[in-house]
Amino acid sequence: MSRRGGLFGLAWRQLRRDLAAGDIRILLAALVLAVVAVTSVGFITDRAERALAIEANRLLGGDAVVRGDTPIAGRVGEAAGASGLRNTRTVEFQSMIRVGSGAAVDLRLGDLRALGEGFPLRGSFRIADARGERDAGAIPAPGTLWMSRAGADTLGAKVGDEIGIGTSKLRLTALVLQEPDAALDYFNVAPKVFLNLADLPATGLVQEGSRIRYRLVVAGEAGAVQSFVDTARANLARGQRLETISEARPEIRSALDRAGRFLGLAALVSVVLAAIAVAMAARRHSERHLSGAAVMRCLGASQRTLVGIHVGEMMLLGLIASSIGVLIAFGLQWAVGDWLARTMKLSIPPAGGLPALQGYGVGMTVLLAFGAPPVLALRRVSALRVLRRDLDAVEPSAWAVAIAGFAGLAALLWWKAGSAVLGGAMLIGIAATLSVLALLAWLLIVAVRRLRSRMRGSLRYGLANVSRRAGTSIAQVSALGLGLMALLLLTFVRTDLLDRWQLSLAENAPNRFIINVQSDQVAPVREFIAAQGVPAPTLVPMVRARLVALNGKPTSGADYAARSGDADQDRESQRRADREFNLSMADALRDDNKVVAGKFWTGKPAKPEFSVEERYAQSLGWKVGDRIAFDIAGQRLEAPITSLRSVEWESFRPNFFVLASPGALDGYPASYITAVNVPPQRNRFTADLVQRFPNLSVIDVDAVLKQVRSTGDQVSKVVQVVFWFSLAAGVLVLLAAISASQDERLLEGGVMRVLGGSRRQLRLAQASEFAAIGLLSGLVAAIAASVLSGVVAERVFDLPWEPNWALAAAGGGIGMLAALAAGLFATRRILDAPPSVTLRELN
Repeated sequence: MSRRGGLFGLAWRQLRRDLAAGDIRILLAALVLAVVAVTSVGFITDRAERALAIEANRLLGGDAVVRGDTPIAGRVGEAAGASGLRNTRTVEFQSMIRVGSGAAVDLRLGDLRALGEGFPLRGSFRIADARGERDAGAIPAPGTLWMSRAGADTLGAKVGDEIGIGTSKLRLTALVLQEPDAALDYFNVAPKVFLNLADLPATGLVQEGSRIRYRLVVAGEAGAVQSFVDTARANLARGQRLETISEARPEIRSALDRAGRFLGLAALVSVVLAAIAVAMAARRHSERHLSGAAVMRCLGASQRTLVGIHVGEMMLLGLIASSIGVLIAFGLQWAVGDWLARTMKLSIPPAGGLPALQGYGVGMTVLLAFGAPPVLALRRVSALRVLRRDLDAVEPSAWAVAIAGFAGLAALLWWKAGSAVLGGAMLIGIAATLSVLALLAWLLIVAVRRLRSRMRGSLRYGLANVSRRAGTSIAQVSALGLGLMALLLLTFVRTDLLDRWQLSLAENAPNRFIINVQSDQVAPVREFIAAQGVPAPTLVPMVRARLVALNGKPTSGADYAARSGDADQDRESQRRADREFNLSMADALRDDNKVVAGKFWTGKPAKPEFSVEERYAQSLGWKVGDRIAFDIAGQRLEAPITSLRSVEWESFRPNFFVLASPGALDGYPASYITAVNVPPQRNRFTADLVQRFPNLSVIDVDAVLKQVRSTGDQVSKVVQVVFWFSLAAGVLVLLAAISASQDERLLEGGVMRVLGGSRRQLRLAQASEFAAIGLLSGLVAAIAASVLSGVVAERVFDLPWEPNWALAAAGGGIGMLAALAAGLFATRRILDAPPSVTLRELN
């Protein structure tokens, strides 16, 4: 047999012997739990993210949409027919619609949407017809049409009326309460009409020069959709635009982004807990093999042989534990995924293979980074260990080992974070928490040594154990505190996240936007709304403008055609630069806007200033100090950018990409806009308002709000499930970490039992020791988690943060109780097993 084969055989025999004797079972259990925690979260995260993406695609009516001003054909059209894809087409345009006849006819410009068979490919229409309110699984039948509820209210149309469109007359059979691709457009307030694409030719409206917008919608398997997206991006013609969920409504994108970051944070917590458990279990495994390694050195074994045997055993153990963990995780995610599908009432795609590979990767990396260093220390064991049990078994290169372990953890965190800010915050938080924990543990040991002579009974014995095993106590306090910090951090961020969603998606969110209010109508409109039992709103000015210059140089969309090298980003920047801007003024920022760069004006500045939404500025390459100029109805307005803002779009209040300082827009043609929440019982609000002020346009966003709230609720459920699952898995891993360092206590307990110690004395001594360790760990963990959660909430999740010291105190108390319970549970053998058995097993 070769040398390599011989070492492998020895490693395999030692692994079987250790498993049979129980010496390595705790390390195996810790590693299995670590892989289960990481892989289960990975499986659930993977499935939930794909399910949420599919569900959010209801806002597009499919998984991807290509828009164009001519029929979409060529390579893009051919790609839509690929295997694994479904596709349909729609046509959108504006035309006059007629309701009534003779002198009573009502003419109004309408927004017409001709729908192809199969639309929508994702989601469904919510309609009200003769059968009541229901979800529609099809489009209007030929010869009929549907109309938006707000449009029907404006026109006074009802189900059963005939609606004239071009040269055709179609019967209104349903009112649309919610559409799958609803959008909020301040300047597209015409009544929406939905008809069958087959009825479009008979209307006579499709003629040369007609301004018609064409849409190609596709949906299907993720791989097929991605292939279509890649093909479409590479072959878009002039006037065509590709849309995916990444261009969804800001409030939807915000919810999905934050959910994804939370799921990444849950994975990070699982990695941290895994590292703690494996490090503590490997330390115990190494201590149990010190004598065996010394005997092998006496028999002539070289350091290379010892390394080969023990590292080989670790590798075999890692493969076995990772395989068991992945199988358990697959079963758990299958059960949780099935429950989640029933709860969220949506189809969740099956699990992919990547989380399983990540499970193996995390398991082996954690084992090598935190399990191998203490095992490698066995090669430095002296043969004198056989005769002298009091030799220092500490590896001289302990600092290098510690640095290697921390580097391994850093690599794992960076990999699982998916965010430099989140990964860096976790690394800095862990390093700072470990330093504080180690320092406080050392101070506790010093204090106990000085006060020990004044203590009596079981309390003295228990606290003496803390000071007598200084290294073990510091390691335990550090490991326990770090684990509690990770779990509390997850709890704090999850609480902030859910509170935020509940606040932003509250039932009293604005559901009507009122635009085109003239200057002399501001006060009368406010009074009218207040008289309807709706809180008096704040009306803000809005001025339409076009970008004409940047830093004194003329600019247009063409200047952004190849600015960054990213074709999609450049197209989006070009579109934004070419479109009309909606400018507004503000003398102070609301709570849904926050300055992230520069300084927002106070009062009325001497000269005009601009404040720009940060992502919008980034897409156009603007920064604080740049001067931008707009053309407003033939007049030029130029001013510097003095601040950048983050905007909470999910607040559903009027927000603008560009704000001007007070007085900057005075003298320019402006209208006013506001948003109000109209109770359901005020069903005549829109009709009465328009009758009193015929020039106003009222946008009913109930449908959009319901979609946003539905998506937010589903995202919240996913976050809740992953949180509780991570918490349960983390508690199990934490228990393994605590249990992995109990040999010395078991040995001392056995000696105390032989010397006549009672069960009550031993229990009180253990309780005092674990309570002291748990109190210190819980206190530091609660403070560290509070501070770190503030950094993560504000810098990663863009959430306002206030320290929740009540929750921190509760978390610290629970941590102390958890340490006490876990420690007493782990050392219960001292009381249950005969002292002779305990002493024989540990020697």
